[in-house]
Amino acid sequence: MIGRSLGHSFSKDFFTRFFEMNGIDASYENIEIDTIEDVKLILESNYSGLNVTVPYKESILSYLDELSLEASEIGAVNVIKIENGRTIGHNSDAYGFHQSVKPFLMNVHERALLLGTGGASKAVEYVLKQLGLDVIQISRNPSGTKQFRYDEVNEHMLKACKLVVQCTPIGMYPNVTDCISFPFQFLTTEHLVVDLIYNPEATLFLQNAKKNGATVLNGSSMLKEQALRGWELWNN
Repeated sequence: MIGRSLGHSFSKDFFTRFFEMNGIDASYENIEIDTIEDVKLILESNYSGLNVTVPYKESILSYLDELSLEASEIGAVNVIKIENGRTIGHNSDAYGFHQSVKPFLMNVHERALLLGTGGASKAVEYVLKQLGLDVIQISRNPSGTKQFRYDEVNEHMLKACKLVVQCTPIGMYPNVTDCISFPFQFLTTEHLVVDLIYNPEATLFLQNAKKNGATVLNGSSMLKEQALRGWELWNN
């Protein structure tokens, strides 16, 4: 796993258990790098495959030999397959999110509000648009007609958007007391609120959403699904 700070990482523990349970002679390592330029030596090393996490899911693209169609359309990579010396970027976040959220989607979820515009948000947006949902994004630096500032989220917006997906790392361990400023009072029992964070199990964001009647879902199911999809990609 390539990332900047991996103390929160789910993948090493998941794959270590997965290898033991299935009798697979393999190991999984966390590789912390300070800047994306440091990835060059890693890509030239003798790894069979790699995962990529924040903040490098987008900046990694220019260092790869090839992108899958899905990764190219999303604009973010979290899985790298190494085949005949070539590095091929894939995105299993989209698959993982789709598998985790589809049992919870109902007819009222016609529009979605995405908090954040990073690599994870891009995968979520891709999935929701594939499912036919209208997507509005919230950003610190909005651009375009369907992006707004955090302080612009209001009752009217939440009446229209019954699906809310928190795609930023705010509230992730160890910063568990952090929470996005959000008008939770406008949530209802019709809202599905997803936080892609899996550690802690219930972020303050999800706790506040649940107090206001929303159905809540954390990122643990998505992480397991995307990890298994990554294993399939590496082994084809």
